[in-house]
Amino acid sequence: MSVPTPAPAAEAPPGQPRKAATAAWIGSALEYYDFFIYGSAAALIFPKVFFDASDPATATLLSLATFGVAYAARPIGALFLGHVGDRLGRKKIMVFTLILMGLSTFLIGCLPTRAQVGTLAPVLLVLCRVLQGISAAGEQASAGSMSLEHAPPDRRGFFTSFTLSGTQGGQLIATLVFIPIAQLPEDQLLSWGWRVPFWLSVAVAVVGYVIRRRLQETPAFARQAATEGVVRLPLAVLMREHWADVLRVIAGALIASVSTIFTVWALAYATSDAVGMSRTSMLWVGALANLVALAAIPLWATLSDRIGRRPVYLIGAVGSVAAMAGYLWAISTGSYPLTLTLGIIAFGLVYSAANGVWPAFYGEMFATRVRLSGMAIGTQIGFAVAGFAVTFAAEIAGPGGDDWQAVALFTAALCVPPTLAALSARETHAVPTELLGERAGRSGSHQETVSA
Repeated sequence: MSVPTPAPAAEAPPGQPRKAATAAWIGSALEYYDFFIYGSAAALIFPKVFFDASDPATATLLSLATFGVAYAARPIGALFLGHVGDRLGRKKIMVFTLILMGLSTFLIGCLPTRAQVGTLAPVLLVLCRVLQGISAAGEQASAGSMSLEHAPPDRRGFFTSFTLSGTQGGQLIATLVFIPIAQLPEDQLLSWGWRVPFWLSVAVAVVGYVIRRRLQETPAFARQAATEGVVRLPLAVLMREHWADVLRVIAGALIASVSTIFTVWALAYATSDAVGMSRTSMLWVGALANLVALAAIPLWATLSDRIGRRPVYLIGAVGSVAAMAGYLWAISTGSYPLTLTLGIIAFGLVYSAANGVWPAFYGEMFATRVRLSGMAIGTQIGFAVAGFAVTFAAEIAGPGGDDWQAVALFTAALCVPPTLAALSARETHAVPTELLGERAGRSGSHQETVSA
């Protein structure tokens, strides 16, 4: 029996793959600059500014919990933004998320402190954090979809990796901004210094907005809208045709726990009285690890274009178990050279294997008509758990906050679902873009579409 030949894929205009990758990089850099200056502030500043400083342990726990609040909001944002992105296009979501993240981050820098307005201060902080979470819910899925659908078929891994390179770039910029801020005298740091990094996000938001407004919609989405039409209810189609892939992405997204524990909990642990490393020295660990990640991510992604997504992803997921245990052990010794070396290996090299390949790996599981919904909903549910991993780690570490072995085991447990998800997934690096996510017997889906 002959197999129907798919309609030829629309080609991206010259230069659009690079423009899409650049737009993804800059937007993701802003999103995660904003997101991770909050993480640094939650570990170092907010316990003293927004919570009861007379009980440092509880204040730190509550502050780290506000870091996780944004992750709880992300699945809700993913439902809405995924629906809109599969109905109206990737570009609209990319512009919206950029504006929302820039605005909510600027407002955090303007908030009154607990000393000024009492318990209203942490309430306002949580509200702004929720807005950050809603924005982040659509950012990586829309940027990843945009890059994947503009990319040449044999380089989808490389071009989609710019979304995660932007994430690491944003973390690097956030860390570099915080290094001089952390060196301010305590009274200046807690009064006005911590606000400066949040205010600086406006400048990057303006640049990102200009670039994204000029970006064209993807050929794959345009072809979908012109032939079958867009799906009326992307969620319904997603759950009927791709429910197993959604579960795989949810499980795979738990790998982000490595990032949040490295970036937030390990920073709080290293600078606690139990270890006593300085804020500045530990911020440099994050900065250099992210600098290495900027080079490692596109290299891992390029390798995945040659040998497949699954083997590269598994290197990151399985390798992070040992790498993170080594990093937390290094912190416990109090040796800064050892901590720096193992931090770069764990986060800059090993974790980058999974981190750099997942935009292509996850995105290729879904058909164009539901790709943004599938990526957004799947990743954001998994990321919600990863966000609260910091709070759980703080609780698991015990009253003294120094049980790093328990946190290492907890991190290892969170790497098991991503490993199983990758082992059960199809290999898709050689599948033509127009056939990604397609299933035999896709009955009835044409009745659920509307012309654009």
